[in-house]
Amino acid sequence: MATDFVKKFVQMCNYLQDPRHVARFQNVCGVKGTFPVKETKPDSGESEPERPGLRKRLQQGGPSSDLGVGNGAAGDATAPQVNGLQGDITARPDGPAAAADVDPDAARAKPLRKNSLTGDQGQEFLIHNKFLFYLFTFGTELGNEMFFIIFFPFLFWNIDALVSRRLIVVWAWNLFVGQSTKDMVRWSRPASPPVVKVEVFYNSEYSMPSTHAMTGTAIPFCLFMLTYGRWQYPFLFGFGVALSWSVLVCVSRVYMGMHSILEVITGFLYTLLILAFFQPILEKIDTFYMMGHYAPLVIIVSHVSLGLVAFSLDSWSTSRGDTAQALGTGAGVAIATHVNYQLGLLLDPPLSSLPLTFPPLSVGLVFLSLLRFVIGVVVILVTRMIMKAVTIPFLCRLFGLPSDDVRQARQQMKVELPYRYMVYSVVGFSCVCVVPLLLRILNLA
Repeated sequence: MATDFVKKFVQMCNYLQDPRHVARFQNVCGVKGTFPVKETKPDSGESEPERPGLRKRLQQGGPSSDLGVGNGAAGDATAPQVNGLQGDITARPDGPAAAADVDPDAARAKPLRKNSLTGDQGQEFLIHNKFLFYLFTFGTELGNEMFFIIFFPFLFWNIDALVSRRLIVVWAWNLFVGQSTKDMVRWSRPASPPVVKVEVFYNSEYSMPSTHAMTGTAIPFCLFMLTYGRWQYPFLFGFGVALSWSVLVCVSRVYMGMHSILEVITGFLYTLLILAFFQPILEKIDTFYMMGHYAPLVIIVSHVSLGLVAFSLDSWSTSRGDTAQALGTGAGVAIATHVNYQLGLLLDPPLSSLPLTFPPLSVGLVFLSLLRFVIGVVVILVTRMIMKAVTIPFLCRLFGLPSDDVRQARQQMKVELPYRYMVYSVVGFSCVCVVPLLLRILNLA
């Protein structure tokens, strides 16, 4: 009985991992690739079927590439490396489409951002449903760096500082666990073709589990967990928003061609386990960060140690940078929380004032919130720019590396690790300590 269950479970996982399901979903949503037409076998006249499997990244020493999986040529070294075909031939998941099948109103597009590691700009594709394209582009942006830069500070400066700093704790640890798991499991991205790579920014990373699905589940459900009962709103409203947010992010990763169905489901369930672990101890962690005598030392040692563990799992990729960035931000926020409490700058509302209610919406409130946000973001962006301009050349000189090629320099662990930690720990500290202090000085708090 147990053996039969394991076999069925493995079969189901293999089925959900099949990239052809991703390609079919993209096709239904109006995404068509511009893949070169496959050559046919002389004896059968049929295209050789896809054989999805694992791939290995090239080891550190140069820009990574995918062996056997490309963004349009399916690993065929003789295939033309062009950004889309010059003619009208497009390809469907099950083969090339005839010219008569091509929608004349379809928009020809390319991935919005090139791959940050390889510089690959991706291949052109056709969009037949612009609404779904913009919807899922928005969904995938909910798991990208720019969203975090906007969301966490706005929540901290304008709505609820306690919720924001605890949410950052869960986000940092959740991303660390997810990215580390990726580098241990080492599954490849869905094969292209048949999958259309609508996004290529993270294509050099491994893909199991989907960390976009993890953060896209952790943030809304943890936000719901932290605010329900603390703020007045209906349970179904909060749960519905959290679920819709999570589903949008998860589905967007399949649409973008970055993850299989299995990887997205795994990321979703993985995060629920992480949230179940943090739920009973999150308040204790926050209290320790505020009041613990040795809290700063524990914070620095734990976050740096976890980063070293994660960085030793595999060769350089964007996942290592994201892991260090999350841990650095978490460390900076935690230390700032300790400093704020010790200096009496941390003014959480008393328990007697709970549950909190949202103030009436007015022009003055909106203007004040936007003013706080703009001032704070300017401080953060300037801090980030200065730290980046200072740390990379300094680390290159320290380790005797050329600093003229920033991307090549950051592929070195001894540059990337301290760079990410130094920059984003200062950014996190500025967000939680410096900006609120500045707003108080300007009488905007």
